[in-house]
Parts: sequence; structure tokens; C-alpha cells
Amino acid sequence: MTRVLAVSTAFPPHRYMQQEITDDLVSSLPPGTDSGLLRRLHAGAQVDTRHLALPLDRYRALGTFGETNRLFVELATDLAVEAAQRALGDAGVRPEEIDLVVSTTVTGVATPSLEARVATRIGLRSDVTRLPLFGLGCAGGAAALARAHDHLSVRPDRMALLLSTELCSLTLQRGDMSMANLVAGSLFGDGAAALVAAHSDRASTTTGGTAAPGPRVVATRSRLYPGTEQMLGWDVGEWGFRMVLGPELPELVRLHVTEEVESFLAEHDLKPMDVTAWICHPGGPRILDALAEELGLPDSALAASRRALAATGNLSSASVLQILSDTQTAPPSAGTTGLMIALGPGFSSELVLLAW
Repeated sequence: MTRVLAVSTAFPPHRYMQQEITDDLVSSLPPGTDSGLLRRLHAGAQVDTRHLALPLDRYRALGTFGETNRLFVELATDLAVEAAQRALGDAGVRPEEIDLVVSTTVTGVATPSLEARVATRIGLRSDVTRLPLFGLGCAGGAAALARAHDHLSVRPDRMALLLSTELCSLTLQRGDMSMANLVAGSLFGDGAAALVAAHSDRASTTTGGTAAPGPRVVATRSRLYPGTEQMLGWDVGEWGFRMVLGPELPELVRLHVTEEVESFLAEHDLKPMDVTAWICHPGGPRILDALAEELGLPDSALAASRRALAATGNLSSASVLQILSDTQTAPPSAGTTGLMIALGPGFSSELVLLAW
């Protein structure tokens, strides 16, 4: 099995109250626009604060997609380096011990990809195996852990580093008054996460880390739901990335994802009530409410996801790793079962069964 040795986060230094972001966006609305809808969406998002890649007043001057993407490459690389160095230090792992590096993002395009830019700065070996992932959206962090687990399951002598870096604020279309863009503007924040993992056999020989013992990956499942491709994703054009966000998503969660969770757990002789560590992507209050209601979860089950949403907003692929990191500050007791759930474009889901 794969063992998580450490998971760490990094955030840009620019942190704002939700009301500050709301007021700034309202002030830049087209003349004659009713700001009421934007204010209601921001107030109902259950987000208190967010980190942004740039100072708030710089966003008004941003121009072309090329300009914003160049900023993405520069700032995302710096943030990924910070998260990676912190995770490696916490795990007590030297950079040259890493055999596989998996990186995921959906908020910018970089070739060479981010992990290639990070590799030399943190001292990864020149023969490190690289696996860049793009397009998985909010499911990317869970998918990256699942793909690392696949690799380590057949290469138990190896050690992996995961990087998830998202600068969602650079994708916001300030002049777009569509419901999808307004919802995105109320929810998403910027941040990065890094995770160090090894096969359990290799993990047992690693010493020197300060991180609390992390969970083992027991099993994973990826699922695409046919006929839902237009529900979630990007509309890409000269303007950059424009959010596609169908209002049906909470109902899709009720219709498909809860059944997926129950069947996945049943394969391992488990029921939702047996899971006591829920690492659920905070896609928004309605998504969390749908999961809790359909799975019959107590209010406390998704408290970690709601705290993450309030503190940093939706970090896309990095959110589940952030929540796992927060969970590790007071690690669950031995024998605890956990489930990581993340939803992404496609419409798709990624499930990772964990055990402490």
C-alpha cells in the first residue's frame, strides 16, 4: 500500500476578507448593472477569506490571456517550490530520493510543465519520472494521489512527490456577467499543496521527518458520468479560461456520486457510517449539503471541508490535499477509515479510500 509521509500547503501573501473582494468586483461592474446578485452570491458562498496571487488592485490592469498566463507560470512555479520544499522537509526526505513527481493544475498552461520547472529549483534528480496532469479540475488532487498509488503499487522501491498548484483568480473574467462566472468569483481562491508518498515497505525505512504518521491508500476509483461533458469545465478562447458551470451539479451529485460512494465502500465491506475522516472537496455549500444529505452524514462529518472553504475558498485541485493537511494537525486515531472525494469536469469523480 501507499503511505502518505507528509502533506503541506503554501499560499500567496495577499489575503483578503470576502467583503473586500466583493466590493472590488462590484466597483468594476459595467455601468447600470445591478450588483445585488453578485453580493448575494458572495454572501452565500460561506467563504470568509481568500488568498490571491496578486494584490487586489492589480487585477483591473490585467490584459490578454498571454499576460495572465505568463504571470501564472511565474507565480505558480514559486508557490509549488514553496509547498514542495515544506513537504519534503516535513517528511524527512531528500529531493534526490524522489523517483516520481506528479503535478496537477487547471488554471494555467505551462510547457515545460510546472514540475519540470520546479525540479531543478528543489534538487530533483535529472532522471525523475514526470507525470503532468491537466484538465482534471477540482478532481486533480485526488487523481494525482490515485495515479501515484498506481505507480508505487508496482514499484514498491520508489517514492513520489505530488504538486497541486492553482491560481484561480487569474482566470476570472471581470466583465462576464454569466451566472457561472459570478459563482466562480464568489468561491475560488489561490494556493498550492504538495504531498510526499512511498510504498509502505519504503516508507518504513524513512526516518527524520517531523510530520505525524499519514494514512495509507487502500483503494481508488475514477468515474466518468456519460452525457455530462457540458456541465463543468472551461470555455477557452482569446479571453482565456471562461467558467462552464451547470446549475444541475448538485442534482448530479445526488443522482450519481452518492451511489458511487456507497458502491465503492461496499466493495470493502464498508458503509458511510464507517467512515470517520471525510476529505471532501469543498465545491461549494450546495455540493457539500447534497453529499451530506444523501449519505446521511452528521454535521460534523464535513466540518473540515466547510472550515477550508471558509478560510481559503475553493482551491480547485489543491483543496483535498489542503484538507488532508489540516486533518494531519490532529491525526485520526489508528484504525480510522477515511474517504477522499473530489469532483471534476467530465462530469467525473475521484475516490480514494484511506486508513490510518
